Amino acid sequence: MSTAERVVRSARERFSSVLLLPVPQRVDDALLRPPTGPGEPLAPPPTGSGLLPVPGDNGLPLLGHTPRYIRYGSDFTRRRFDRFGPVSWMGVPGGKVAVVAGPQATREVLTNADKAFSQEAWRFMVDRFFHRGLMLLDFDEHKAHRRIMQEAFTSSRIARYVDETVPVVREIVPRWDTDRAVRLYPALKRLTLDVATRVFMDGRSGPEADRINTAFVNCVRAANAFVRWPVPGSRWSKGLAGRAVLEQWFHDNLPAKRAGNGDDLFSALCQAVTPDGERFSDADIVNHMIFLMMAAHDTSTTTAAAAAYHMARNPQWQERARAESLALGDAPPDVAALRGLRTLELVIKEALRINAPVPVVMRTAVRDTAVAGHYLPAGTRIIVAQAVNHFDRGCWTDPDRFDPERFAEDRREDRSDRDAWVPFGGGVHKCIGLHFGTLEVTAILHEMLRTYRWSVEPGYRLRWDNTSLPVPVGGIPVRFTPLTPAG
Repeated sequence: MSTAERVVRSARERFSSVLLLPVPQRVDDALLRPPTGPGEPLAPPPTGSGLLPVPGDNGLPLLGHTPRYIRYGSDFTRRRFDRFGPVSWMGVPGGKVAVVAGPQATREVLTNADKAFSQEAWRFMVDRFFHRGLMLLDFDEHKAHRRIMQEAFTSSRIARYVDETVPVVREIVPRWDTDRAVRLYPALKRLTLDVATRVFMDGRSGPEADRINTAFVNCVRAANAFVRWPVPGSRWSKGLAGRAVLEQWFHDNLPAKRAGNGDDLFSALCQAVTPDGERFSDADIVNHMIFLMMAAHDTSTTTAAAAAYHMARNPQWQERARAESLALGDAPPDVAALRGLRTLELVIKEALRINAPVPVVMRTAVRDTAVAGHYLPAGTRIIVAQAVNHFDRGCWTDPDRFDPERFAEDRREDRSDRDAWVPFGGGVHKCIGLHFGTLEVTAILHEMLRTYRWSVEPGYRLRWDNTSLPVPVGGIPVRFTPLTPAG
């Protein structure tokens, strides 16, 4: 097969991924309107099964509904839920996918009680760069790896990670520019990468850290590449090289980490042992470290950016949160202090509801099964549009409104259904680092509150590019004003 033929085949395979097809930022709103009529059912259910066929439609010729999702994200999946119900299918380049939304249907897939759904769809998209990360494992193997990894996320370990996070945040946040508008998302992305370097790799700095960070960023970018073949100079080629750099670095540093007693996550994975004596192999640690860097870095950035944006648009909430942060004084906050910032907790939860950092997850049916009474044949690729649950009017009051009080103890709308609020996923693959991630975001926002006031640029409205994980279009331009000594 010639190089040109390989590139063409790679592009065709790439089109079969529903989430990652690049399209222009500006797309006519007509794309969000449904076509005039539905298509055929996904597959006829077995005779006498009593199961329902899955309704749906193809969307645009060749491209299916991929441009609609990229442009409109959760607005698009919400409209499909309203139109078709909890289970539907839609056309994408290369075929069809089932879309599952709503608390009940989401719960059936994410709980996966009968092991009917695998992580194969995720593996297709990111395995070359995040090989055998925890999210990509299935069933008993996933359970075994998660049991070991939990030893790296105990309360005492998380407290140490927070103690390493706070000094990085306190060093970097006060350096942000106050003379001109700052693109908040890129600034936060650099910050969370610095935090990951400290917490995950024991504070490496200098040229070595720069080389590792560049390799990591190239892996993340490559996972979104259109041409999935190592064309010289391409994202894919740089990502493969970056993966090799990361593998070599972690392998080279493993012996010292196994022999030491460090507080960083790398050391924790090397030392993690279950009560039954289970531990990770060297290869396991390398794979998990590379994946955890990606998972923690991107989701924390998105959450902090969304929460900061909403506080810019709703200054009364910014001031309320600031009063609590200033009341803590100048001492570096520990876990208890960060968890005591109740207003920030409400704001972060509401930001996670409105702008879920992972609005969809993917699965593949490994055998014929059913969701919400609808028949799904083996081999069906499935998108679980979990962020749709965050706008279900059966669970939430006026769900399009920013209202952190909905999480206050006298309301607790998130308890209306156990899957009404699922920003960290659910079931066996629920995010293992959710507690540290929330504390990291709280520490960042706390330092911002005690250092600045900020406002969003006039006329800017938050819109997300959904080519992979959501990224805010325009980077969220804000202006920072330093606080006076009195606050």
